Amino acid sequence: MSDTTTTGAFIDERALVHKITWRIIPFVFILYVISYLDRANIGYAALQMNRELALSSEAFGLISGIFFIGYFAFEVPSNIALNRFGARVWIARILLTWGAISFACGFVQNATQLYVLRFLLGVAEAGFFPGIIVYLTYWFRQKELATTVALFTAAIPVSYIIGAPLSTWIMDNVGWLGLSGWRWMLMMEAAPAVIGGIVCLLYLPDRPQDAGWLTQAEKRWLLSEQDKDRKARPAAGHLGLRQTLGNPRVLYLSFIYFVYQCGSLGTGYWMPQIIKSFSSRLTHTEIGLIAMIPYLFATIVMIAWSRRSDRRAERRLHAALPLGVAACAMLATGLVADPVAAIAMISLALAGLYAFKSPFWALPTLFLSRESASVSIAVINSIGNLGGFVGPFFIGYVKDATHSATTGLMLLAALVCVAFLMTLLIRIDERGRAVEAARAAAG
Repeated sequence: MSDTTTTGAFIDERALVHKITWRIIPFVFILYVISYLDRANIGYAALQMNRELALSSEAFGLISGIFFIGYFAFEVPSNIALNRFGARVWIARILLTWGAISFACGFVQNATQLYVLRFLLGVAEAGFFPGIIVYLTYWFRQKELATTVALFTAAIPVSYIIGAPLSTWIMDNVGWLGLSGWRWMLMMEAAPAVIGGIVCLLYLPDRPQDAGWLTQAEKRWLLSEQDKDRKARPAAGHLGLRQTLGNPRVLYLSFIYFVYQCGSLGTGYWMPQIIKSFSSRLTHTEIGLIAMIPYLFATIVMIAWSRRSDRRAERRLHAALPLGVAACAMLATGLVADPVAAIAMISLALAGLYAFKSPFWALPTLFLSRESASVSIAVINSIGNLGGFVGPFFIGYVKDATHSATTGLMLLAALVCVAFLMTLLIRIDERGRAVEAARAAAG
């Protein structure tokens, strides 16, 4: 499809969207891979670290989850700062600070030091994900948003695909200066964040108006299309910070994301130890290679499902159905004894959990203005990410009490089922207005 601007310049719509996609998405994708590598590598470090620092399962669960307390506390302020200082400067700041803190984690001597640094890591990274989501709305229209977000958030499973074998290989093969492999792994994987922060300052334009690689005609066309998007959504409203924090629809989506994160991150952080329980003869590198399988499958499903959501211009069912699949697969994981069947069920569970993300993050933009969506996404993400504290800690607590992670995994499956039902109750009318869940539940 093509179009002509008000000045008569010919614009090839498909070529321009392709141009913007290849200029923006690969870079933010790499940044998000780095982000998840630095927050999730603690799960692989635990294979050596827990014994060296004498950490109980409950203590490790708290170490994994306390990241999200700092993330929650500073998410909204960080996103407000991003709007004030611009995406380029603020995202660079986030990268540089989290890289420094991740590096420092390699020198901890006890659980208390790790608690503090993991909390500060959450503070440093707060605002990154919602900031990028809002940033993408400057460049892409509503009809492209789910696929675009999927291409960006595919970095999450890809970070595990890369991180699982890389992290475990470093742990098995690097032990310089008398330091353990898990310490070198944390320090070496912190370096890309610092490099990414410097590159961000030099590469990332704040908005289309600042992009030297777009012509004036392309800039005008893009801004015009975004204006059409806003006018096509008459139900979109503007909310201030206080109104956003008290908005029933925003809080409802926040709770869905909270429950979702309990299951997603509870499974993700504990998966290396779940795989280790299959056989005592597995090396760390072999555990990392096995852990790649579920995330590779999840990446493929996530992108394909998001493209389907965009083609059908439908978000609610495309967000809900993967959660139902994930809940059933998580339950089955806790019931099967065969390692191959367990990996198959974990793969299906993670595919459902990741396929949910892109259609879900398109929902707030259907009933709020861009300015309100910026704050609401930060609120949803910050409240929801408290589930990242509850899920890993809960499994650790249950594992200490029962000497098995199975019970915790099954209870998290029940929570994901709740998120499935709640998402199913949201109604979206033909103009894109989200109707309160209470009204949906009433009939």
